[in-house]
Amino acid sequence: MNLETSHETELLVSTVRRFVETEMYPHEEEVDRLGYVPEEIGRQIEARSHELGLFACNLPEEVGGGGLGYGPMSLIEREYGRTSHALQSWAARPTELLMACEGDQRERYLLPAVRGEKRELFALTEPDAGSDVMGMKTNAIRDGDDWILNGSKHFISGPCMPDFAIVFAATGTDETPRGPRKRVTAFLVDVGLPGFDCREGTHCVSYRGYKTFELSFDNVRLGPDQILGEEGRGLELSGKWLGMGRIWVGATCCGKAERILDLATEWAATRKQFGKPIGTFQATGFRLADGAITLRAADLMVQDAVARAEAGVMGDADAAMVKVYCSEMLNKIADDAVQIFGGMGLMEEMPIQRFWRDCRLERIWDGTSEIQRHIITRSILRPLGA
Repeated sequence: MNLETSHETELLVSTVRRFVETEMYPHEEEVDRLGYVPEEIGRQIEARSHELGLFACNLPEEVGGGGLGYGPMSLIEREYGRTSHALQSWAARPTELLMACEGDQRERYLLPAVRGEKRELFALTEPDAGSDVMGMKTNAIRDGDDWILNGSKHFISGPCMPDFAIVFAATGTDETPRGPRKRVTAFLVDVGLPGFDCREGTHCVSYRGYKTFELSFDNVRLGPDQILGEEGRGLELSGKWLGMGRIWVGATCCGKAERILDLATEWAATRKQFGKPIGTFQATGFRLADGAITLRAADLMVQDAVARAEAGVMGDADAAMVKVYCSEMLNKIADDAVQIFGGMGLMEEMPIQRFWRDCRLERIWDGTSEIQRHIITRSILRPLGA
């Protein structure tokens, strides 16, 4: 593993960190209190992201993106993790799934998203189909050359009301060696189409201000040009996003864990009991030591997964291991930080309670820790025919 850092890498990290500290840190408490990001603040972050060349930096240069690879993107995501998702999501990276756009779709969806003129949602989760994707009830049925879409989605997250959604729907059934399996297709669905209702959903105690949306479809008519990718290949398409998405979750967890550890360390070094800094007592100092150890391990796991992705050999289990380890690591560090701060750790005047709440979601979205362990278990047993 190459541990050397180039001047370009150091410049990238320092630029993003300064961006986060100056444009996002000052608004964290206000957003947590209000439960939403004021429009002017979100647009200010978005504009600054454009100025720095960070908006759509994950997409290729030929479509107007920054052309950054997995390595630099992992560093950016790590820095974004230091703040609330409600704020850093305004800096935006349009989903790589839009690179599947073809023909007129590029002008209608991909290029406007890269320029920041349109925002998208990734709509996969349903009330009865979260971890169980095959339990999906949203469906699309052919009607001549068109498709008729019906169903609903929830827990679809984004910083603001979208312009369109990438909606996954069952479009038939395939016979496989493991039995019948739903054919899933991705559709590009514009907000405002007849029968398509997009509204704000429930409010989460983690990352207050980061919106969730509920989507419902009542006989929404879609033309054949609204299919993203190929009919019946939606899960394959989503898998490309979910795999790297789990690596980005791991990277953001590392960034947040570092910030929490820094705060806990400063408190442990200055807060005195029995005439000594509390960090000199093993009960406190060992929590800091264990946090530093697990954070180092998590960072190395992210780097390893990124290297595998760049080499084209990263598997589902690799991404699952990163997701479960980093999210569990972060939650342990956050919980230990509350204990180090004692009663003050739970007071609204201190940021630790906010980080503690925010961290809890990381073990759930992009696939729960239990689902990640299931993926890992499957990768271990299937080669043996189990």
